[in-house]
Amino acid sequence: MAININNAGLKNASIDNKSSNRQVQNGGQAGNSASVSQKGGDAVSLTSEAQQLGGLQEKAMNSSGIDQAKVDRIKAEIESGSYKINVEQLASKLAQFESDLFAGGNDE
Repeated sequence: MAININNAGLKNASIDNKSSNRQVQNGGQAGNSASVSQKGGDAVSLTSEAQQLGGLQEKAMNSSGIDQAKVDRIKAEIESGSYKINVEQLASKLAQFESDLFAGGNDE
């Protein structure tokens, strides 16, 4: 079963547009909100939480997903010979990976 996470947490735009129009016509929401009017009388009202979420989403889209500071630190430790490997943790993670891999193959 496939799950679409691209629109997770987002509401139907046509329903939101109608409720947003009512909120703007009734003076908007109390608290921090931004309203934008467009040609044709349509308006959109975003709460501060929605604005913050939009900013975080934009930041995530522009991010490479790599913690470069951590990569540089580990590279330096490897080059200097001070990087320590926790063999117990490595073995545990490998065993868990294999368990997940082979358990997942039996479901189909």
